[in-house]
Amino acid sequence: MPAPAQLSRSSLLLMAVAAGVVVANLYYNQPLLAAIGQEFHASAASMGVIAMLTQAGYALGLLFFVPLGDAMERRRLVLLMAAFALLALIAIATAKSFLWLAAASLAVGAFSVVPQMLVPFAAFLSPPGQRGRAVGTVMSGLLIGILLARTVSGIVGAHLGWRAMYWVAAGLMVVIAIALRLNLPTSVPTTPMGYGRLLSSLAHLARTEPVLREAAFTGGMLFASFSAFWATLVFLLERPPYHLGEQAAGLFGLVGVVGASAAPLAGHMSDRMNPRTTVRLTIVIGIAAYLIFWLLGLHLAGLIAGVMLLDGAVQAGHVTNQARIYALGTERANRLNSVYMVTYFTGGGLGSWLGALAWQHWGWSGVCVVGGGALVLGLAEMAVVTTIPEAAEER
Repeated sequence: MPAPAQLSRSSLLLMAVAAGVVVANLYYNQPLLAAIGQEFHASAASMGVIAMLTQAGYALGLLFFVPLGDAMERRRLVLLMAAFALLALIAIATAKSFLWLAAASLAVGAFSVVPQMLVPFAAFLSPPGQRGRAVGTVMSGLLIGILLARTVSGIVGAHLGWRAMYWVAAGLMVVIAIALRLNLPTSVPTTPMGYGRLLSSLAHLARTEPVLREAAFTGGMLFASFSAFWATLVFLLERPPYHLGEQAAGLFGLVGVVGASAAPLAGHMSDRMNPRTTVRLTIVIGIAAYLIFWLLGLHLAGLIAGVMLLDGAVQAGHVTNQARIYALGTERANRLNSVYMVTYFTGGGLGSWLGALAWQHWGWSGVCVVGGGALVLGLAEMAVVTTIPEAAEER
């Protein structure tokens, strides 16, 4: 097999920016859920379904599109996904009914999987000793995109309306697609095989790799806790004692950016420390964040402190888990990432839905039970499973 092209710093930074721009498509709706619901006369639980469908679409894209990165030229595949994501964003901007909106949200999620093609691409192009740092760099761009998406969306939605946000997103997709076309290196497929065989190999990986199974489950629980909070924050802020709206919910994304600094640090640590211990620590920090939300969530200082802890924990855990799975073999990086991320975003979709459902029936305390409970499940799995000894993952 020909040696992969060398990953330049400029290409790595472009990957980070592109990951942030594309992944933002999944999160623009969260600060806008209340406004969109008012236009379509939909309840909070129904709008939770929209958030869930976006993430469920992402899980479908991870399952059916991301594995193709091991069997196809990666740059071409990335550009194809970006083109379809552009069309789906336009469909949301022109939605005439709740059903239209739901279908377009599913499509936006399915085709916005570009970041999960770029992350394994960066790992593939990096030497082993720098792989965690490269993954952390791209992930920091992705995570900042997730958080700033809410800030931008809240501001644009408050001043120009929610549809304007999706027209802006469509324009950004055009710009980033051109930049990727001009600057990404081409690649040689690492596993040329038929599509059916490629998909069937995912089940084999899940069966035979205990590290992959554990990383996927704990990642899914971390993201469920993350999504339960962010999908319901706008509803909390609308009520006493806050009396705020989508712009304020979006501005909380700026607080979360502080936590994004954990991504490169976690990647650096995963190159040198036991990653299983790091993941366990991030889950404990996430549980602490939910205790703060439960006890002090009706006070601004408590809400801010909880956001910083939760976002930092989720992001550090995610980067560490991805470094764990790429250590299993970069020649199958896309398929490993597909198994991991399908589980991750399935957890996120369930967290969004259950969080919105809990809010409607039990209020903020119900949201805290959903988010904190998911983290307790992740920690319990790591305590019960003994097939992965700590020494097995020492660097």
